[in-house]
Amino acid sequence: MPTHPFDDQRDELAIAIRLVRARWQAKALAAYPGLQPQTLDAGYRVQDQAIALWRQAVAGWKVGRIPDAWQATLGEDRLVGPIFAGAVQNVPGGQTGRFPVIEHGFAAIEAEYVFTLGSDAPVGKTEYSEDEAAELVASLSIGIELAGSPLASINRLGPAVVVSDFGNNAGLIVGPAIADWRRLEDRELTCESFIDQRSVGTGGAASIPGGPLAALAFALGRCARRGYPLSAGMHVTTGAATGIHDILAGQSACVDFGRWGRLACETATATATTESLP
Repeated sequence: MPTHPFDDQRDELAIAIRLVRARWQAKALAAYPGLQPQTLDAGYRVQDQAIALWRQAVAGWKVGRIPDAWQATLGEDRLVGPIFAGAVQNVPGGQTGRFPVIEHGFAAIEAEYVFTLGSDAPVGKTEYSEDEAAELVASLSIGIELAGSPLASINRLGPAVVVSDFGNNAGLIVGPAIADWRRLEDRELTCESFIDQRSVGTGGAASIPGGPLAALAFALGRCARRGYPLSAGMHVTTGAATGIHDILAGQSACVDFGRWGRLACETATATATTESLP
């Protein structure tokens, strides 16, 4: 399929409709449903259209790292995608969340450190230092991002494509809060991810380039510049602390955050919803 910049907004809307419909129908896509966006701005325009189609409140934002090989071309080192209210699970430590997986699509789990805002971001502010970002935080929690897309090849097609499909996000599990998090060094926050009881990755807050607060500061600024200023109660994931770990329907996953607790999730084959496009 040829790849070049979009001709007009009709291309972006058509792609967004196909991506949203595939998620609602729980059907995998064999290829990207249109001309692939070549810039982050083009990807975000598709994302904007898809957010409007989804008709759920945005409860937060995932922050993902853009691979080094793409950063010079795209001009940024991170990306954001919406986390919708219906896809947030609050799971106490030691209990289990659920992750519907689109068969033959993409699915992965990512260990996360998750900020929850206690204050609205200031109106009109589009750049943040880490200290300014920290002042807006109510809590830092352990969590699991449920990464997912109807497009199995989404990550191979590059960050602009990832951005266009909700940043490759399918949900979020929020676990217990980390007490006195501002007193802790990043190196003290460590974790290990397991799939079917087999270790698949280790890491922690120090594995996130710049640390979790750098990711939060990026999300605050990037979302504000797009017209989505963050508000109190929203969650922000900060990056895959142990890597991105593919998972299939029927498998189970667990992330051990040491003294901060353990979070688990079970996967099942996703089924179609009753949602329909207008």
